[in-house]
Amino acid sequence: MIAPLLLLLLSLAGIIAAYALPGMTDLVIVAGPSLAASLYLLVRARTREKTPNVKPDPAPSGRAYNRRIVVDASDVMSWKDGKPQLETLREVVRHVMALGYTPGVVFDTDAGQVLTGAPQDNAALGRLLGLPMDNVLVIDEDETAETTVLAAARHLGARVVTNGRFRGAEKTHPELHQPGYLIRGGYKSGELWLKLDRVDA
Repeated sequence: MIAPLLLLLLSLAGIIAAYALPGMTDLVIVAGPSLAASLYLLVRARTREKTPNVKPDPAPSGRAYNRRIVVDASDVMSWKDGKPQLETLREVVRHVMALGYTPGVVFDTDAGQVLTGAPQDNAALGRLLGLPMDNVLVIDEDETAETTVLAAARHLGARVVTNGRFRGAEKTHPELHQPGYLIRGGYKSGELWLKLDRVDA
């Protein structure tokens, strides 16, 4: 903040000198752009000061969670009325994004068939959700959704939106025991809720 202020004062002094002293009018060529640059730097510095410093949610292990969330589509899409629905999944994805997180969505192999009546790949399901293809994964037939969801979350350092229990995976994925790692949710009186409580450090 001090450097832009000094530059501003020197630029103003240069412009005054250019008009007050004979033969110094060329000084405006240097002082004018310097004045504009110093004003820009001052405004930018003030904007940064006003921007809140949002800290990541602290993990119980002391490792900070990042701003990524893996959505277990096979579980989430049936949250409303117990029926697989694309709109349910869309609402959860929108909600996660509104909270400032970047969602990655993992689908079972047959999810496209279940949701739309026809097989769908990453790109097609991404379009349906309004997400880039890189944020969507349809698993291979020889893989399980639970294994892939946990592997994706570990790779990304993310938490998981699901009501799945992941029984038997606790030994290989001890993060399942961390409070807040699995983000539960559902619908109450037709309204979506997610247990995505943020605690600023």
